[in-house]
Amino acid sequence: MIVVTGGSGYIGSYIVKQLVAQGESVRVMVNSLERARQEGRLAGLPVDMVQGDVTKPATLAPVMQGADAVIHTVAIAIEKGGRTYEEINYQGTVNVVDAAKAAGVRRFLNMCQLGADSSLPYRFLASKGKAQEYVAQSGLDWTAFRPSSVWGPEDEFANSFARLIPLTPIIFPIIGDENARFQLVWVGDVATAVVKSLHDPVTIHQEYELGGPEVLSLEEIERRTLKALGKKRTLIHMPMSLINLAVRVMETLLPSPPVTRSLLELLAVPNVTTDNQLGRFVDQPRPFTPENTASYMRQFQASKTVAQFFNR
Repeated sequence: MIVVTGGSGYIGSYIVKQLVAQGESVRVMVNSLERARQEGRLAGLPVDMVQGDVTKPATLAPVMQGADAVIHTVAIAIEKGGRTYEEINYQGTVNVVDAAKAAGVRRFLNMCQLGADSSLPYRFLASKGKAQEYVAQSGLDWTAFRPSSVWGPEDEFANSFARLIPLTPIIFPIIGDENARFQLVWVGDVATAVVKSLHDPVTIHQEYELGGPEVLSLEEIERRTLKALGKKRTLIHMPMSLINLAVRVMETLLPSPPVTRSLLELLAVPNVTTDNQLGRFVDQPRPFTPENTASYMRQFQASKTVAQFFNR
């Protein structure tokens, strides 16, 4: 039995689908059974869906019962509703590791983040780095993955541009400078790396950086997003001081702002791999191109985007 925490979520659901396709017995831990069923990412799959909360250790023991391995994907990139990086990304991982050990589980796969480091002043990356340090010191047969920004139908990075562009009339800001570079990696490729590592003993006690086949500037990402949407805008470099001011205003006025200061902090940290290991698991990584993104980006509606800003 393979337990996938956050298995009904964005990356987790891709992992679960691949596990099921390979005939694995899968238990999906979700925070809310009702919400997971409404979202429907795992509809029709023969999985055991159970409720558990990474912030409540008592709920994790039943989840781990009879498990052979745990794939941990629960994390937040944006803080909202009182959920903090320290509570979810760090302490939540600690609680899952401890529950796995108490249940006698040996195999543990952790979804970390490229650039994550507990010593950084950026809280998101620090929380993920601190969590991975705990995993590495757990004594479990662990494997960790450090993907660059993950792109796909529900990502919180490239799609933020796709949702905002229809709300802008003529111009669109280029955030950051030419030094802000990214190696966007397809969510399906990340899931493949995880699933292929599960039963491979060579991957134990290893961390794998995962990046896509291209290194792109933020301007090129925005241009490709515009092309996917079939839109034209004049792109203008905006100073970070002005961007930060705009984001502060959004954080003050909107319950769910499209961009936060914690996400802007990621521009200060290289998002390009120094030792890309994706090729170890994927023969032909999928690139971030308009041809690969148009099918879902064009489905975003301006009215729904605005409504999301006001939902907690």
